[in-house]
Amino acid sequence: MPPTLSVVVPVHNEAGFIREGMRGILSALHEVGVPFELIVVENGSVDDTAALASETGRGEPVTVVSLAEPDYGAAMREGFLRAQGEWVVNFDIDYFSADFLRHVLAGSDADVVIGSKRDPASEDRRPFTRRLATRVFNLLLRILFRSRVSDTHGMKGFRREVVAQIVPEVEARQDLFDTELVLRAERSGFRIVEVPVLVEELRPARSSLIRRVPRTLAGLWRIRRRLAASR
Repeated sequence: MPPTLSVVVPVHNEAGFIREGMRGILSALHEVGVPFELIVVENGSVDDTAALASETGRGEPVTVVSLAEPDYGAAMREGFLRAQGEWVVNFDIDYFSADFLRHVLAGSDADVVIGSKRDPASEDRRPFTRRLATRVFNLLLRILFRSRVSDTHGMKGFRREVVAQIVPEVEARQDLFDTELVLRAERSGFRIVEVPVLVEELRPARSSLIRRVPRTLAGLWRIRRRLAASR
């Protein structure tokens, strides 16, 4: 029997945090009390991330996959295509929630459940610069794609049918895999529900917003061209 939940977690050079993060995610999964699998996709690490993930997951329904190149989007894609659950959820190693899993399981009228940092009922405790970046990114999605979705990064859950249909079509890698995935799901008419979340970083951010801006802008423009061509 397939699990109810598959949780996909990309990780890169996380030797110093992988134990704590995986234990937190496993605790959240056990808390909701349904059959699950946890798929940890290590990508391009040069430390002991993969070995420590395997050690931490021993005795649990955990699969650790290793990819040669450091690529968050490629890791997401690999994990999603391996997932067997009725719902496929993506967490980051430092951003997860049992409450979000309950929202997913309660989403009987939804095909996609998004934990939106921009929901009016959400509590976003990140620094101002990161909150501002989310607002600007959302504005770009509305301008470039006329999207009604308020957040494409963070916690998300997809029904298996959505994964099977949409994931093979997604070409974006790195930071924008999940953005293209959500946009394609929206354009395909799948029912998307956004739920409030508590956003609290378990550690300082590891990526530089400044460095990501040019790559993000170029990536969004490529997604726009692909979606326009696929109409």
